[in-house]
Amino acid sequence: MDAVVNATSGLIPSSDSDDTKDTSNSVVTFLASLTINIAVALLIFVIFCILRPRLRRVYAPRTYAVIKDKRPEPVSRGLFSWIPAVLRVPDTDIIQQSGLDTYMFLRSIRTMFIMFGVISIASAVSILPVNVLGTMKLTGLNSLSMGNVDPRSNWLWVHIGFFAAIVWWSLWNIVGELRIYTHLRMWWLTHPNTVSKAGASTVLVSNVPKSLANDESRLRDLFSMFPGGIRQMFVNRMCKKLAKTVHTRDKLVTQLEKELTKYAIKCKKLWSKSQDTNSPYRPPSRPTARKGWDIFAKVDLFEHLAAEIATCNRFIAKSAKNMDTMERQSSALVMFNQQVGAHMAAQTVLDYRPFSMGQVTAGVNPDDIIWSNLEISPWSRRIRGYVTFAITVGLTLLWTIIAAALSSLVQVKSLADFEAFKWLRGNSVVLGIFSGVVPSLVLALLMSILPDILRLLLYIEGTTTRSQIKLRMLHRLFFFQTWNVYLVTIFSSSIFQIAIKSVSEPGKIVELIQTQVPQSATNILTYVLLLAFIGAAKEIVQGVPLALRYLVPKLFAKTPRMMLKAEQPQDFKWEAAIPTHSLIFLMGFSYSFIAPIVNWFVMVYFGLFYLIYRYQFLYVYNDSTWATGGLSFPKSIKQMLVSIYISEVYLLLMMVAKLHAGVNAIMRIVVAAGLIAVTVGAHLYINEVYMPAINHLPVKRAADVERTPALAREFPDVLDRSGDIEKMLPESQRCAYATFSSLVPAFVIKLVLRLTQSAKPNAVDNGWDDAEETRGFAYDDQLFGQRQTRLSMADWQPLATSSNAYLARQFASPELRARAVSNLWVPLGDVLFEDLRRDVEHHGQGTILFITQGTDITKAFKVHADTDFELDHAESSNRADLYKRMYNKETE
Repeated sequence: MDAVVNATSGLIPSSDSDDTKDTSNSVVTFLASLTINIAVALLIFVIFCILRPRLRRVYAPRTYAVIKDKRPEPVSRGLFSWIPAVLRVPDTDIIQQSGLDTYMFLRSIRTMFIMFGVISIASAVSILPVNVLGTMKLTGLNSLSMGNVDPRSNWLWVHIGFFAAIVWWSLWNIVGELRIYTHLRMWWLTHPNTVSKAGASTVLVSNVPKSLANDESRLRDLFSMFPGGIRQMFVNRMCKKLAKTVHTRDKLVTQLEKELTKYAIKCKKLWSKSQDTNSPYRPPSRPTARKGWDIFAKVDLFEHLAAEIATCNRFIAKSAKNMDTMERQSSALVMFNQQVGAHMAAQTVLDYRPFSMGQVTAGVNPDDIIWSNLEISPWSRRIRGYVTFAITVGLTLLWTIIAAALSSLVQVKSLADFEAFKWLRGNSVVLGIFSGVVPSLVLALLMSILPDILRLLLYIEGTTTRSQIKLRMLHRLFFFQTWNVYLVTIFSSSIFQIAIKSVSEPGKIVELIQTQVPQSATNILTYVLLLAFIGAAKEIVQGVPLALRYLVPKLFAKTPRMMLKAEQPQDFKWEAAIPTHSLIFLMGFSYSFIAPIVNWFVMVYFGLFYLIYRYQFLYVYNDSTWATGGLSFPKSIKQMLVSIYISEVYLLLMMVAKLHAGVNAIMRIVVAAGLIAVTVGAHLYINEVYMPAINHLPVKRAADVERTPALAREFPDVLDRSGDIEKMLPESQRCAYATFSSLVPAFVIKLVLRLTQSAKPNAVDNGWDDAEETRGFAYDDQLFGQRQTRLSMADWQPLATSSNAYLARQFASPELRARAVSNLWVPLGDVLFEDLRRDVEHHGQGTILFITQGTDITKAFKVHADTDFELDHAESSNRADLYKRMYNKETE
């Protein structure tokens, strides 16, 4: 029994002797933890403020590495000038520059910050005085918790009333946020910039029967039943040899670019030396390579690589002509003439046979598809799903032991047992530091490697798109963290203490519950402190990217193409960040009525991260690899509901533990149970009213837009009015309601707007005629589909200007999309390299082209790549010129 307790008690030190005195709830521990966290965070924050204007590659890559329409306004070089700059950016500009996913994520963080701001103030004037004046004579931080209140006291009704009020207000906020999100998503789905792209009206159909995959006419007839019919259909094909050839060709191209760049630098050095000494220039000898297994037979490396690339390109060209002979896969991409047809197909039962065409994904992006998982059979995918779920559960339980074992290694009691750490005994300051900081730090580091494991499991399961992997990870990671971080590592210590002590004194179990459980609040507090200060500072300083931004180009980026790739803004880890914030919400909400001091630090946590994320998404993060129209937001809402449920069960158990207090205790239990019933009712309402309209386009919205096309461009009226465009409120009022109507009643917003307008009698609200007001919504035609080689997942060509041949190529697998032409981007623009270029092109047999613009060799003999150079456009122009020359040659 002792071994189990020691293995699972984790972060919670015991309190059996003076030498190993429990300092986890002492003021010294709290102050030590708070001081260290704030000091480290301030240091990192100051470092960021100093480095930010000097390291644009790390702290502002979006000011140059994205298309000009998405670049934010530069921030001045002042140390703290970035703070007011990011706070002044309107929400509408965030939607324009970063998309709806980013906006809804920031909105969820802001909502939780406001919620805990109100909860903190309310708890400070209601339950905190009751706790402080309690009669249980607890000391330290415990004197501020609910455990300090006599269980027979009527003052417990203050806690019940407080919690009931915040539950009601939280549910009201959640419903309001979902209402607003539903309108924003419908607007996003039907906006012309979305509808005009081919991907918006395309679905990915998995598990297509072979009989239909081999007979496209039957498959076409099936999907022609939907409104508008289909424009084009692409049955995916399998060619493993082609995929291998494309992979080999790309590796050869990378190697040739490296060797040519290295050779160009060597030539430039010799040229410069010859100019300085007035001696004739002699080009250096070219590198050689062994041919086959003969170690004595050497060939020119440039010519050899060019010939190998030409061989691969010829095979790619031949395969493109013989595409019809390739084996058909059991999946297809179906493009509809109308967007509503695609969304109706995604919600329809397409076949009566088990699993046949049972997985349909609307709004698919070709570069988001995991092509290797499309051929997995439905039975195999189902079995894999069961296996990976079982592994996830097993991993969750195994992680409990691992986390507890690692935590126990840094436990004060364990360290004090070693001869080298005897000096810890009796040192309250050091004991406070270890018990308040180190265990939480170990736990945070351990949890950081978990997302990669869960991501791998979902990939093995056979998930067909990367977006689905991220969305499914949100709930799995939240479940894992709730169990291991909250219920086991932090909360379970009280349960084990109760279990141990109740064995010898069973009659005291009720007393133990009401005294031991509130003491876990300190562990919650230290964990929130760690993430609020150290976590927020780590997020903004970007330590690892800071190192990689300067190490990668120096050590690995040897070509202009590699250097340009190294300048790409990093991706944001949505699947790891959202569950972590939901976990903090759970910690704060569940202890909001037990230890109100937690509320203040949770508020600080969300406030800091909201400020930092606004900067990161405007200036740092690449947002284009996550374009779901905000589908992560409903999952975040569900996690908030789970947090409320857990908190209510927590309250119910606390009231049951105080059952011996008489009639008042029974009434409190009834009220606690009633809160659960109210939350269930709100949850059912949300599932019935909002969830069905989130994933797919409602028919009514499609009909409204078809009847009044201008409605698709207008920012939505989130108050559920008639939808008549002529009766819509001015744009500024609609924005105000969208921003605040989930927090305060609509009549309050209306009153404030009326007072604001009366205070400015000369102001005229011109609605959409005001260019400044509409700047956030009058998007250009490329907002949701601009070709962004350095950012977006795919080129969503406007549907109206796309030929069937173009669409067939763009919606094919990567190997079938591969061109039989290779572009080399190297600094060979000087006349010194004219013969070299001609020689490589000759051995490339017309399949190798050079791009020399946008790159050169500096006076320090370093390769330079222009970050504003449109490499993709240059490659397309090169190919077009080649095809034109080939056509002219054939017609002569």
